[in-house]
Amino acid sequence: MRFRHPDGTVVHLAYCTNVHPAETLDGVLAQLRDHCEPVRRRLGLDRLGIGLWLAKDAAEALVTDPAALRALRFELVRRGLEVVTLNGFPYQGFGDQEVKYRVYQPDWTDPERLRYTHSLARVLAALLPDDITEGSISTLPLAWRTPWDDRRADASRTALRTLAERLDALQEVTGRSIRIGMEPEPGCIVETTADAIAPLTAIAHDRIGICVDTCHLATSFEDPGTALDALTRAGVTIVKSQLSAALDADRPRLPEVRRALAAFDEPRFLHQTRSRPRPGAAATGPRGTDDLAEALHGATLPDTDPWRVHFHVPLHAAPAAPLTSTLPVMKSALARLVGGPHPLTRHLEVETYTWQALPPELRPRDRARLAAGIAAELDLVRDLLKDLGLKELP
Repeated sequence: MRFRHPDGTVVHLAYCTNVHPAETLDGVLAQLRDHCEPVRRRLGLDRLGIGLWLAKDAAEALVTDPAALRALRFELVRRGLEVVTLNGFPYQGFGDQEVKYRVYQPDWTDPERLRYTHSLARVLAALLPDDITEGSISTLPLAWRTPWDDRRADASRTALRTLAERLDALQEVTGRSIRIGMEPEPGCIVETTADAIAPLTAIAHDRIGICVDTCHLATSFEDPGTALDALTRAGVTIVKSQLSAALDADRPRLPEVRRALAAFDEPRFLHQTRSRPRPGAAATGPRGTDDLAEALHGATLPDTDPWRVHFHVPLHAAPAAPLTSTLPVMKSALARLVGGPHPLTRHLEVETYTWQALPPELRPRDRARLAAGIAAELDLVRDLLKDLGLKELP
């Protein structure tokens, strides 16, 4: 979906296809048929933006086979879909029964991460619509936090600078500008937007910026205005934003709250959990665990303070009381991102990849219900953008 900002800029809205992951090119083509086109039809649109996730094998097939790349582009056009952004965070296996810590491999100290991301950039340059010259790719925030030392930090900076140079060369050849957004995530080397400023200013290349995920932002108890203003002052480019919401539990000590949280403790994804002292209490900053199970069954996370859980819950459907979601954080971030005199980013992506990890009673039971849920999320964001003064384009 495209929107015209009052300053004339075109802002793109998509949804991320990592919600129905596929490892092969055939699987990606099936996604377009079975999921993406039905969402477009449900929304009554002639054109729907999707943020493709391409696993390693699918990306390799496309970058080595021009005919396959042309066929994918044809399918996108035929089904009324367009791609201006890719999710380059997961490398492979995102649909496995257990993902957890493996999603952070390979990291930016491994040459394979550079090779994979460069392949994605080459694919995206070929998939961009004819009237669009700029694309974006989100990537992991350097690495999981351990192990890490100066040598690994230097290796990651070198890799990202090398990528930036290759993206410069790609634009010279194709006329398409591709940028990379490092996506802060709890537990990683770059956990918050504040953590991103130093490494990104050290790389000092406008091809490499940040992807602001509003679930991650909220999980870390970052204030959207403070965070985005700091990025702007530091000159960090906001390459894209992933619009998402986290679980919010105000009183995790209560038995009914813990029971409700336990329903979201599932084995597939990592659900980092953070706590923050209440106003007036000692300001020690957020404290956390790597997973929800540790928070529920360990003794390290204070249960007298609010908890937030890295679990992407549907934007339009907050969990039942006594839990809620951080949708207000997403709304506040969106207003800062595109509600000002000029948009801070042109690429927005709804990224609720956990539909099938929800408690059983909340999971969509078939493709039609999943399509309806995704469409409802996009409808919510579409209304918010219109309220901010953006005009939907045909």
